[in-house]
Amino acid sequence: MVWENARGEALFTALGHPDSYVFTCIKQTGEREELEEESRRISDVQPFMGVLRLVAREGDRVEKLTNSQISFLIGKGLHEFEAQKNHEVSEFRTKIRAFCEEKAQRRQASPWQQWMAYMFPCDLEPCCSLAMCGKSQNTKIFINIKFEACDESFMVQQEPKDLPLALMRSALKKKATVFRSLRQQPEDYTLQVNGRWEFIYGRHPLCQFKYIFSCLSTGQNPHLTMVHHSTISKYQEEHERMCSHVCKSRSLSRPPPLPLKKQNTSSLWSIHEPFYIHLLQGSRVNADEGMKLVVQAGLFHGSELLCKVVTSSEVAVCSEPLWDQKVEFDISVADLPRMSRLCFALYAVFDKAKKPRGTKKKNKKADCPIAWGNIMVFDYKDQLKSGEFLLSTWPSVPDDKSDLLNPMGTVEKNPNVDSVAGLLIRFPNIRPHPLYYPPLDKIGAMETNGDAAAATKEENMKLKEIMDNKNYTEFFEDEKELLWKLRTEVRDHYPESLSKLLLITKWNKREDVIQMVSLLRNWPELPAIPALELLDYSFPDPAVRSFTIRCLRKLSDDELLQYLIQLVQVLKYESYLDCDLTTFLLERAIFNRRIGHYLFWHLRSEIHVPSVSLRFGLILEAYCRGNIHHIKLLTKQNEAQGKMKVLSDSVKSGPQKMNAEDLKLCIRQESDALSNLLSPLNPSVILTEICADKCRFMDSKMKPLWLMYKSPWTQGDMVGIIFKNGDDLRQDMLTLQMIQLMENLWKKEGLDLRMIPYGCLSTGNKMGFIEVVRNSDTIANIQRNNSNSAATAAFNKDALLNWLKSKNPEDKLEQAIEEFTLSCAGYCVATYILGIGDRHNDNIMIRETGQLFHIDFGHFLGNFKRKLGINRERVPFILTYDFVHVIQQGRTNNKLCIVVVRFREYCERAYKILCRNGTLFVNLFAMMKAAGLPELSSFKDIQYLKDSLSLGKSEEEALKNFKVKFNEALRESWKTKVNWMMHSLAKDNRP
Repeated sequence: MVWENARGEALFTALGHPDSYVFTCIKQTGEREELEEESRRISDVQPFMGVLRLVAREGDRVEKLTNSQISFLIGKGLHEFEAQKNHEVSEFRTKIRAFCEEKAQRRQASPWQQWMAYMFPCDLEPCCSLAMCGKSQNTKIFINIKFEACDESFMVQQEPKDLPLALMRSALKKKATVFRSLRQQPEDYTLQVNGRWEFIYGRHPLCQFKYIFSCLSTGQNPHLTMVHHSTISKYQEEHERMCSHVCKSRSLSRPPPLPLKKQNTSSLWSIHEPFYIHLLQGSRVNADEGMKLVVQAGLFHGSELLCKVVTSSEVAVCSEPLWDQKVEFDISVADLPRMSRLCFALYAVFDKAKKPRGTKKKNKKADCPIAWGNIMVFDYKDQLKSGEFLLSTWPSVPDDKSDLLNPMGTVEKNPNVDSVAGLLIRFPNIRPHPLYYPPLDKIGAMETNGDAAAATKEENMKLKEIMDNKNYTEFFEDEKELLWKLRTEVRDHYPESLSKLLLITKWNKREDVIQMVSLLRNWPELPAIPALELLDYSFPDPAVRSFTIRCLRKLSDDELLQYLIQLVQVLKYESYLDCDLTTFLLERAIFNRRIGHYLFWHLRSEIHVPSVSLRFGLILEAYCRGNIHHIKLLTKQNEAQGKMKVLSDSVKSGPQKMNAEDLKLCIRQESDALSNLLSPLNPSVILTEICADKCRFMDSKMKPLWLMYKSPWTQGDMVGIIFKNGDDLRQDMLTLQMIQLMENLWKKEGLDLRMIPYGCLSTGNKMGFIEVVRNSDTIANIQRNNSNSAATAAFNKDALLNWLKSKNPEDKLEQAIEEFTLSCAGYCVATYILGIGDRHNDNIMIRETGQLFHIDFGHFLGNFKRKLGINRERVPFILTYDFVHVIQQGRTNNKLCIVVVRFREYCERAYKILCRNGTLFVNLFAMMKAAGLPELSSFKDIQYLKDSLSLGKSEEEALKNFKVKFNEALRESWKTKVNWMMHSLAKDNRP
């Protein structure tokens, strides 16, 4: 448009080609931005003062455009990484980019069938039992088949256990008969689920595909399209062109690597002097006058304190306190482990002379914590640090002096350098040339025989007792000595107890470290599940973490997806940017786009967190470099989320209160931005066209947006998502992940409890998406709509059964009650084990098919709501008489008591399966401590899970305890009814 208007100007002929220029602007944040992507709207760019400047383009356009797209997508300008002027950041960016681009090129060169596995990975059930979907082995399914670019479709009858190839063969045979066309080869086709980016292929039975399993369970006919491989190849070629275009552009502009300089170095293990540092001074310290400032310093290896904590002298409070003090630690330089972490705490104490009256001499709460900060003793190249370092600290939270040091905290500097306290320290130049920690291969060569003596019978029995007890986390000194003495026995007979041996290893003793690292070289690979525990911050040694990632490589893509939330969280425990876990996650994401999709959102949702912003931003950039074609799809989702946030903010706190009709009008105006995107909750689902008339905002405090999308394939069918803005969805996401995992474990054992672990995804700072479960309602609404008043609603025992009867006439009722019975059993067990609190009739729902499910998981791990200091929820799990009444079909004769017995058996069987997998749940929750969830921050919270899973007890003891809880729930169901009545009185939603 600018060029068209400029044609009439006198100097138009002096202008070059339009592609030689680019618009620039100053953003609202004060940063300059080149607007390489000219398809963006001015309202989205928001230039300062509404001014755009046209300048001659410099540099490579393709590279600049890609950089601009990545910056916009990840919410962090790539120039911020360059501005760090940090060698570790620069080297990591270069290395990981080359890694991702090389893997992407390898992926693009694969045959179309392999490329399908990357682009459209199969969505499978854990197993393929027909009994689980209520069908007999002789059942045949009718599948509606059409061919692409053809409107006609026909039905094909197939065995559920047949492979997709058999179905395609049947479809081609029928096509040749009906349309008199030439017979074609089934190997040249694949099957697509109508209206979704989901495909049915490979050597899996048809009934194992989630889409077909769901159709079988609900009695619907699957609708599939036969897609020729040439269509898939076109997609692949298009992606390959994008990838090669960017890689070619980069290779032309990539400078050659600098030659490495050779320098004199020494091994750290030759230095037998005490380790020390100089504490120089502080900056921007804010504390009350009349107090003294103190710095505490500790050396840690993971959670283990390597030597006594050292405390500085006290200095008077001022903005820039001066210590200029040598801080010596009771450990020699040679004994420093590779992952030594120096932790500092800055706090203020009352001046003894001016201590307020009534302040006891030993009252630790008189101390005022100010800040903490951590720094690694070695740099990312294994070199012992030397010279001055300014620690930009983090504000302290604990109010107890014993918790001042925070070894679990980040080693990153606080980026808000102008507003937080700083500590200036100096590492000494112990030798005139650099000191390096010996490499792993050299450590292995130094192995000594140690004191591996033969064990007595009593010692072996004691060892077995320690190994068998899953609750063992703390050991007495004699137990530590025994474990270390019999370490080769542990390796040979109890390899899965590696974590126990690592916990008792003396990491401040070089000889023991050599023994442990050498032992690890011959340690049998562990199954992936026990190996997850080793990603905890207590096990930072590089050899341990490399070993752990080797074990995790055995995880299937589906298993990796199941644990991805935790794997992203433990990235926060990594001390350096370049680590095996980052490389592992990126490689798997590059070869499976579904993993890539969720990895992107799990990282992107925390980009605002200062302590991980740099690390997560760099990983996001690397992922985008290896998936150039994915940027456009993710950007569309990100832009749609931005529009939803604007709408949500207007609904909650706009200058004029927005009503439902105003919202619909705004949605119509933004329909282009809100339509034709892949669902962040499930990248197989296409959110085609938003239906403004069906959209609304909900009544709860944060006014979530209820958004409905039309299905292009099925008339009247819709897909719904809820956008929440203002609520932290991470706890809900974790709880639903655990319910999904429970369902998978049950299904593997042939038990389908008809759970509904609906989609939930945190995508940003207190915002995210929740899947709408269609054709469902809350128990509260059902009870209120069948009662005359809120006071009596909770006591109307017939309301649920009558509602189910109205939705499931005649022969369908029995199946609906069975669905209710199974799902009720599943959620009874799940809520009991996870300690889910705040349960009332507004956050328990039922589908019209009979499936019961829970929503809103604001409290878990036994953190129940309290009123006047008393627990409001005293029942271990929710089982009211209403539920039993439905299970008994409203009758109470002896014959139907068998139904309740069967319900109890479902609960007990489900509980036993979870107890057998108790360690997995404990490990996954322990990994989530890094997330900083208020109700998952200490070992006490993890202990609740260990107790509910009866970890360390026999199956008989566990089941006996569970039966007591079950009977208690039945006996005290009236208390739940009273709670529900009080909730109904407080929230009578009827118009």
